[in-house]
Amino acid sequence: MIEYENLAKTNFIFNEKFQTDFSKFLENGWYILGDQVKNFESEFANYLNAENCIGVASGLDALFLSLLSLNLEKNDEILVPSNTYIATILAIIHAGLKPILIEPNIETYNIDPNLILDKINKKTKAILVVHLYGKSCDMEPIVKIATEKNLYVLEDCAQAHGAMYKGKKIGTFGIGCFSFYPTKNLGALGDGGSVVTNNIQIANNIRILRNYGSKEKYKNSKIGYNSRLDELQAYFLSTKLKVLDELILHKRKLAQMYFDYLSNNFIKPKIQTDFFDVFHIFNIRTNKRDELRKFLLQNDIKTEVHYPIPPHRQDALKGYFTETFPISEEIHRTTLSLPIAFFHTENEIFKVIEVLNSWRGD
Repeated sequence: MIEYENLAKTNFIFNEKFQTDFSKFLENGWYILGDQVKNFESEFANYLNAENCIGVASGLDALFLSLLSLNLEKNDEILVPSNTYIATILAIIHAGLKPILIEPNIETYNIDPNLILDKINKKTKAILVVHLYGKSCDMEPIVKIATEKNLYVLEDCAQAHGAMYKGKKIGTFGIGCFSFYPTKNLGALGDGGSVVTNNIQIANNIRILRNYGSKEKYKNSKIGYNSRLDELQAYFLSTKLKVLDELILHKRKLAQMYFDYLSNNFIKPKIQTDFFDVFHIFNIRTNKRDELRKFLLQNDIKTEVHYPIPPHRQDALKGYFTETFPISEEIHRTTLSLPIAFFHTENEIFKVIEVLNSWRGD
């Protein structure tokens, strides 16, 4: 069986170092917001060439606290792609703001910059982009619009650690929000997240908000939250960060095999000049997605669907959106994620390609 994901296999090469890190963690006796969190924050900021990194409890919290740090008015509008995981939209709602959905480009699956201007009004305060599947959004026109309209730019980077646009790491075009959920290219052994920003005021606001609204112990200046990256996860993340580029290189090699040998009967990801894709997910599209997935499983190949239901169709969001989003629905109906984990070998990917190319759409 070729698995889609197996975290034990993915993390196997780190086992010895993780055990050493865990021993140091126990011996140190400091478990929350200690030196290791500070070290990782510094290391990740340096990796991205950013000035500030603030560790938080999850990717959702990274988005939520970033929005809160802007001190916007209730029901101010945030532009966000219709094709994303629901967490992006939940963060906006939890922050007391209104999500305004914008359709993606059908070829890149990311927010279409050409559709943004028509959605801007006096209530619009920010553009929250999502770098889906490990591909950067087309940031130049997005940043240009934001600058002209005096809007904040936030980046959901949960699937795109290390991705670049015109040589610049994503997460540094605005306020970068990262998840370290275990399946990510830079994944912890539990939940975790971070916010990256060059704005010191926003950084300080988030540091206070993540820790009960407190900058100094027992003195609370804001209505805060408990959202802190813990020391143990910071140890593990520092270890994995050192080989993140190696991991990305491996996944890019596997992706290239799909590009080179997979039949053009399937719609493959779009390759673009100036975009450095990191392939957290390698998705294809086909009108018979569910039949294909069943066929692959019958041939001992597991796949995933990211995602089967678009956000505006989720029961939790009934009443929030009245428009239709046909492009997003088309993507969610036809997309299929193929194996491309760090533990996969080239022989395994050749096998996946061989089986895929043998499919006749029955």
